[in-house]
Amino acid sequence: MIRYYERQKTFWLRGKSYDYVMYVNGAGFLQNLHYGGRIDENDLGELIRRGDLLCPPQNVNGELALDAMPGEYGFFGRGDFREPTAVIERHDGASMSRFRYVSHEIRNGAPRLKGLPHARSADATLAVTLRDDFSPSEITLYYVVFDGSDALVRYAELKNAGSEPVRLKRAFSFCNELPSGDYKMLRLFGAWATECRVETTQIGRGVTRLQSLRGVSSYGLNPFAAIMRDGCTETQGECYGAQLVYSGNWAITAEKSFSGSVRVQGGVNDFGFSWELGAGETFVAPQAVLCYSGEGLGQLSREYADFIRERIMRPEFACSHRPLVANNWEATFFDFNAEKLLPIIDGAAELGADTFVLDDGWFGERNFDNAGLGDWVVNTEKLEGGLKTLIERCKKRGLKFGLWFEPEMVNEDSELFRAHPEWVIAKAGVEPVRGRNQLVLDLTRPEVVDYIFNSVSKILSENDIAYVKWDFNRDLTEFYSASIPANRQGEFAHRFILGSYNLMERLTSAFPEVFFEGCAGGGRRFDAGVLYYFPQIWTSDNTDGFERTRIQWGTSLCYPVSAMSCHVAACPNHQTGRTTPLNTRCVVASLGATGCELDCSKLTDGEKAEIKSHIKNYKQIEELVLRGDLYRLSNPFETNMFCEMLVSKDKTKAYVAGEVFLGGPFGGYANVLRLRGLSERKTYKIEELGIIASGRTLAVLGVPVPQLGDFGAWAWHITESEE
Repeated sequence: MIRYYERQKTFWLRGKSYDYVMYVNGAGFLQNLHYGGRIDENDLGELIRRGDLLCPPQNVNGELALDAMPGEYGFFGRGDFREPTAVIERHDGASMSRFRYVSHEIRNGAPRLKGLPHARSADATLAVTLRDDFSPSEITLYYVVFDGSDALVRYAELKNAGSEPVRLKRAFSFCNELPSGDYKMLRLFGAWATECRVETTQIGRGVTRLQSLRGVSSYGLNPFAAIMRDGCTETQGECYGAQLVYSGNWAITAEKSFSGSVRVQGGVNDFGFSWELGAGETFVAPQAVLCYSGEGLGQLSREYADFIRERIMRPEFACSHRPLVANNWEATFFDFNAEKLLPIIDGAAELGADTFVLDDGWFGERNFDNAGLGDWVVNTEKLEGGLKTLIERCKKRGLKFGLWFEPEMVNEDSELFRAHPEWVIAKAGVEPVRGRNQLVLDLTRPEVVDYIFNSVSKILSENDIAYVKWDFNRDLTEFYSASIPANRQGEFAHRFILGSYNLMERLTSAFPEVFFEGCAGGGRRFDAGVLYYFPQIWTSDNTDGFERTRIQWGTSLCYPVSAMSCHVAACPNHQTGRTTPLNTRCVVASLGATGCELDCSKLTDGEKAEIKSHIKNYKQIEELVLRGDLYRLSNPFETNMFCEMLVSKDKTKAYVAGEVFLGGPFGGYANVLRLRGLSERKTYKIEELGIIASGRTLAVLGVPVPQLGDFGAWAWHITESEE
């Protein structure tokens, strides 16, 4: 819902359980009045009275400092000494600004952003245009509202309405002002194989900044932050989320002022960024998904999960069956031929998988990671008969066939590099930094994007391929393109990610029936921008049955479990060397889009039986993975037990999966698990335990935790009971 009260010049935005209110104050500034839980519209006068106390109409054109005004888009200088949301440098070098309201428009539906991922549908959009007092610059702020959701999409369009070029030095997507209070910031940090660790810190005076300078969203920090009021927990209290629908260099900042208010803003990282706007040109900042919860982090997560499934993911795949994948990587690495792969395909079919994915090593002179990348031509010496031999075997065994690509990368030992050394990201005369023995292709060049599209399309067109694993195994380091003028090199990082989006859009549009999975050496590029094109992302290269509890827990804070690829791998684990029971690996892998990452041809009869049971179980609970609500019951970062619960929207079914481990404090897990998300009025049966009880009793009294050894795991299936 979006309403405009003309007499008071006030905008009232309402979602499922939040209100967002702002007005044009006496000086013409767009000022926030409220963002949080539902309030009474009859109290509009009181909101305005309080707003006028922060920015008195009689003083705004005089000497008043504007530090206390909760603005909707922070300007630079002129009495507001907090960090601005945009910095626009004019031809004379001046960049101070002061933006005032000009006009607004309320539209039905959601706008489409050319070249950027975005919310696919909405109920209404508010566009408010502001104009600078000192230059012909204009900014249009967009607010996209969804009646059945607590998500609010924000972004900005900056326009040079003058005749002289201007340079953007910062162009954030949103500015959100929170009232005075004690807040904490939760962020997801990590590294390769340790993605999405959870860290919460107090927001003190000054600026707290999260960012990536890796050229991608990164596993160092995920482009998400939760701002939690004092006392907020998993199950109660107020919190606000800020998630960027963006995959390049980004920043999210929280600035606590002298008064205790907090300004949260973010978007394209402004470090090293500049963007020239000629006369009449515009710059569209990527979308940010803000979210409010009055019921703790758990409800915030569920709102984000619903939003991404319903508004970001490709509709044809968002809630459809996910391929049950058997991937050969950890079984063979680069050392394979058809003779080795055919038994793995047969083994995958026997287990109940429905898709076999051939990973790295099938193309060019690719026998290790130092050659062949970029040459998307089948190595027929390695695979006699090409891919068709494998594809025919898959069809015979009732499997679909999938293939690994790393389209944005190249080895120097490749035909592509020898033909076009100028196509890599590098500065002439400067030795480039290598990662995994590879360089990054310059996707700011249209001819490079065309080459990749054509070469990948040829493989997909000539072969019956149903699944693509799209990898990205290193960060950017050079941030330079010889095709961009010297005075515009600050545009490189954003132009690169626009090139990536262009490639993703073209390939997914050309092959709409192909299921694309994102991967970036694990979770290096796990973000809502990628999920717009690829409905599933390889969560981490770390498949350890213990480490995955933490990785998946953290990822679930702002992404749906259906977006996570969660595979069962062999032991000792390739990343950690740890051995965990096969049942435990299966239980943890059931909490996401599942599959196998092992040699299906070398399993014992007992192992085959366990994995068959796991796949059968996943098929039983897949609707809960795809559409259900997640309730996190026991935090593996704080206790020595992990437990999550999936509940159907109609509250008739649920699935509980957990693992105990002895690495935490002695006695660090409770004797009972209090189940959440069920209907208090319904009666339920826990199939494995024979327990029949009401949802209220299961929430209040809980269920005894199984007595298991180190890394022991369990799974319970819960259904509504007629008894």
